[in-house]
Amino acid sequence: MSVANAILQGIFLGAFYAVLACGLSLMFGVMRIINLAHGDVAVLGAYLVLVIVQGTGLSPLLAFVIALPAMIALGYVLQLTVLQRALKAGILTPLLATFGLSIVIQNLLLLKFSPDVHSLGASAGGLTTESWNLFGSISISALGLVVLAVAVVVFAALHLFLSRTRPGWRMRATAEDPDAAELIGIDSRHVYARATAIAVAIAGLGGLFLAIRSVFDPGSGPTQLIFAFEAVVIGGMGSLWGTLLGGLALGVAQTLGAQLNPEYAALSGHLLFLAVLILRFGGVRLVRFGARA
Repeated sequence: MSVANAILQGIFLGAFYAVLACGLSLMFGVMRIINLAHGDVAVLGAYLVLVIVQGTGLSPLLAFVIALPAMIALGYVLQLTVLQRALKAGILTPLLATFGLSIVIQNLLLLKFSPDVHSLGASAGGLTTESWNLFGSISISALGLVVLAVAVVVFAALHLFLSRTRPGWRMRATAEDPDAAELIGIDSRHVYARATAIAVAIAGLGGLFLAIRSVFDPGSGPTQLIFAFEAVVIGGMGSLWGTLLGGLALGVAQTLGAQLNPEYAALSGHLLFLAVLILRFGGVRLVRFGARA
């Protein structure tokens, strides 16, 4: 694989990471919490699509459209029943609550689907097999293009929602100062619930792409969480477009590392993550969501 092709494949991979990371970034930007169950929610979305595909014979993309309302409702209910109470109990409690939620989701999936691995690649048809060669050494896959295009559309749509709509303005105002937002009549509970619903829906989209491009099992969530978290940190926590760029940078780092040795793929991404932390004076620079979204 040439360096140019490695960079291109890294961009496609990074777009997938960006989709995974988008909901995590949104929840941190609005509520200042890190959802440790985010990867497991994405895997849950993959299993939901799998069930619909097996039951109806539809393509994974159409099955996701059917699953989307359920993911939105799940996010809304989770916020009102679990996360809202945790938010009132300090900084550590949301971490513990989402960690517990992660364990619950993994065990429920394990009980229902067993430890066997699954994939929706075969159900996606030509999307996973179609590709085009440019200049002999550069390969463009149909799936990679779809993931990249969807990532750009998702981030652009979320940016427009936050900057051009009344619910988006309320979300930004609540992220900036929830107490002041309450004083002018904004119900922070429902603002947070909407944000979580959107985050869970986008996580489900990430789960769909995970199911199409590779295999997954009930224990796949933590690995997806690590990649999503690294993309968020590399791009700047709370920065929406930064998350997209962070995902792309992480993907390129991994594919360039694999150029040296396939075993260095994940390590290269982790080293980039570590380098970003070091450059930011040994810690994560928190960016105000309202200013950078």
